[in-house]
Amino acid sequence: MTTRIALLQLTSSDDPAENLENVGALLAEAKAGGAEFVLTPEVTNCVSTSRSHQMAVLNEENDDPTLAALRTQCRELDLWLLIGSLAIKTTDSDGRFANRSFLIDNLGQIVARYDKIHMFDVEVTPEETYRESDGYRPGQQAVVAETPFGKVGLTICYDVRFSYLHRALAKAGAQILTAPAAFSHVTGAAHWEILLRARAIETGCFVLAPAQTGRHNASRGQKRQTYGHSLVIAPWGEVLSDAGEAPGITYVDIDLNMVEKARQKVPALAHDRKVDGP
Repeated sequence: MTTRIALLQLTSSDDPAENLENVGALLAEAKAGGAEFVLTPEVTNCVSTSRSHQMAVLNEENDDPTLAALRTQCRELDLWLLIGSLAIKTTDSDGRFANRSFLIDNLGQIVARYDKIHMFDVEVTPEETYRESDGYRPGQQAVVAETPFGKVGLTICYDVRFSYLHRALAKAGAQILTAPAAFSHVTGAAHWEILLRARAIETGCFVLAPAQTGRHNASRGQKRQTYGHSLVIAPWGEVLSDAGEAPGITYVDIDLNMVEKARQKVPALAHDRKVDGP
């Protein structure tokens, strides 16, 4: 029941080719370190606030070189991978992209896809404003996938603030929740760990949260700074690892027996009650 996982903490730029080279090297290193399942952060392929730049460098899923190369590498390394998300072109008439997570098996096959449901449309400070829905269209479907190391429920970044999604995933069988992110430095310092621990405690799931970190190079558009601190949270709410702010790899061995033990102590998933509106 024990699985060695590896979280990649990245400082992705707005150059997909450069980012792919970095991720490929880290993936090989993680395999050498004994990892069976590797996870990357949100927007692994391109951190950019410039829609015109994204339009120039991004691709549709079937033509995306990052996805193709990482699928091949998973097959060659005999490794499972969660690509936390890729920014992907769609055929939507309004030209918006998808923020899409991919679960890849050790044969290089796409086992599951998840499009981020909740869009980060906020004004953190007067100088730090985001309108994710301007460039990305929200997904509609929650996703749980079967793997050799347990059932995995997929989420992305801002989804962490919406507990009903995580509860639905757990009630659908998820034992592990993934939360790849490119969290704002301001909101990360205030809320990141608290939210992730809450999602673990209320569902009795492991929460695996690989993150972008640091200042991101951008040829165009507003430069971003992300919080880092990739976390692994146990089903009882303990922080098993915190990657700090430096890019790199974090290894953690997780035991799914801890899921059942946490849920036996507090079987909250079985205690739902219908509540009438106020």
